[in-house]
Amino acid sequence: MTGEHEERPWGSYTVLDDDAPDHKVKRIVVLPGKRLSYQRHARRSEHWFVVRGRGRVTIEDEVRDIGPGDSVEVPVGAAHRIECVGDADLLFVEVQHGEYFGEDDIVRLEDDFGRAAAP
Repeated sequence: MTGEHEERPWGSYTVLDDDAPDHKVKRIVVLPGKRLSYQRHARRSEHWFVVRGRGRVTIEDEVRDIGPGDSVEVPVGAAHRIECVGDADLLFVEVQHGEYFGEDDIVRLEDDFGRAAAP
């Protein structure tokens, strides 16, 4: 639902656009020192564009630092994570592309907040 806002243990997200059947757009804020779970999706890819802050991205165990103006491609099925490594919030826009965008298409491999699936 467009405008939906949800607080998470790592920060928050706001849905900017979910009217089309083939994509969804979110504004995501990650708090300093926090990170999203190391996860994968079976039915969507993601494109991240960093607006503000400093981050560290892991995709399939490859790590790189990112900042304002950088973008990241997360292919369907790729294990990925993003974390805020600066003193201020990390803000990025996420464009999901695929056939399904539900939160139940998240398989958490590792999670700092105890939400990972049991092995």
